[in-house]
Amino acid sequence: MADLWGGRFTKQTDDAVFAFNESLSFDKRLYAVDIKGSICHATMLGKQGIISTDEMNSIVEGLKGILNDINEGKLEFDPKCEDIHSFVESNLIKRIGDAGKKLHTGRSRNDQVALDMKIYTREELDAAEELLTSLLKVLLKKMEENTETYMPAFTHLQKAQPTNLAHYIGAYVEMFLRDRDRIKDIKKRLNLCPLGAGALCGTTYPLDRDYVAGLLEFETATFNSMDSVSDRDYLIETLSAYSMIMMHLSRFSEELIIWNSNEYKFVEMDDAFSTGSSIMPQKKNPDIAELVRGKTGRVYGSLMSLLTTMKGLPLAYNKDMQEDKEVAFDAFDTVKDCLRLFAGMFDTITFNKEIMAKSAMKGFTNATDAADYLVKKGIPFRDAHSYIGRLVLLCIQKDCSIEDLSLNELKEICDKFDEEVYDAISLKTCVERRLTKGAPGAVKESIDRYKKLI
Repeated sequence: MADLWGGRFTKQTDDAVFAFNESLSFDKRLYAVDIKGSICHATMLGKQGIISTDEMNSIVEGLKGILNDINEGKLEFDPKCEDIHSFVESNLIKRIGDAGKKLHTGRSRNDQVALDMKIYTREELDAAEELLTSLLKVLLKKMEENTETYMPAFTHLQKAQPTNLAHYIGAYVEMFLRDRDRIKDIKKRLNLCPLGAGALCGTTYPLDRDYVAGLLEFETATFNSMDSVSDRDYLIETLSAYSMIMMHLSRFSEELIIWNSNEYKFVEMDDAFSTGSSIMPQKKNPDIAELVRGKTGRVYGSLMSLLTTMKGLPLAYNKDMQEDKEVAFDAFDTVKDCLRLFAGMFDTITFNKEIMAKSAMKGFTNATDAADYLVKKGIPFRDAHSYIGRLVLLCIQKDCSIEDLSLNELKEICDKFDEEVYDAISLKTCVERRLTKGAPGAVKESIDRYKKLI
């Protein structure tokens, strides 16, 4: 749109160049925050006497009219405009005349787009924080329902020790709580207003930057005008935090996919969050979990794309930075969808509690507790470890569990065994006696903590 910089140029932009250069096709979603920023900028210009009160009022009313017309579908985006900023400004001039040409006084598209992306990212972070809280509430509910749902815990995908489902879910609660804290932390660093930085070195107009910052709910104005227009750290931090959210969702999805398999049968996915097969009528596929796992790579890609874009840029603004939007928008949308759908899927999932308990009983998950039992009888742990290893080997040969062995068979391995061992290695005892902070036996304390945090 050559008239934005008209005086210097003698010919129109080549059509192919315009198509390559334009961003309206994707940055049009910024229209509301762009208009919000312009209203506050105009208000400040009026307050400072840079434009008249009548001009200020005309600009503000014109911008509100544009916002209302876009929201109601009365005003369509014009593909002849290069970006959302030129679209809004050109429509303002059409509506109110010369007063509209004064809106851009003391402002550059550089600080304008920096402002738009900060406000939009801040709103997206708020939305993600809210969705994380909703997911955490679902997980907390499932924890409260499953403090006595016993199951195996795993290392190397092999059954290791017994736990309860509440404790297992609690591990993911911790992850998502850290994710939420990271979002809060990003918002603190993001919340400095770049408007008034101009193209890169400020302006000679007597702008009140802190006044605008206050109107837009920023803590204060930024402190260096060159950094203001070239900073995308907040976006990189956001995409990094979102990548971690997706990593946690992906790990959880992987667990559920495995648990949903015929070999495990720990869970039953709700029909509303599953799909079938076009050829195999017996199939019920965990597609939502698989797609969440798959879309994790997509968000990782957005992070790597922006890091690569920014790695070689000198100060200050460069057109390369236009590449921040599509990857950021895609990541924002993807993470919101995944959080929302994962919460719905997990909220409706059915846990096959008997199968989970039987799996724990048949996996020698009580072997460590059997060794601890001998330690309490005065046997050094390393010797106890060896005795229980021999017991496990015997059980493998007999195709049974430790608790299935007779007392005589136990005594043949170590004469310190007595009848008390059967209670000591029962699933309930193994879980509930693990009372150290953060262990499955103390899971109700964890639940109380999560209630306060969530």
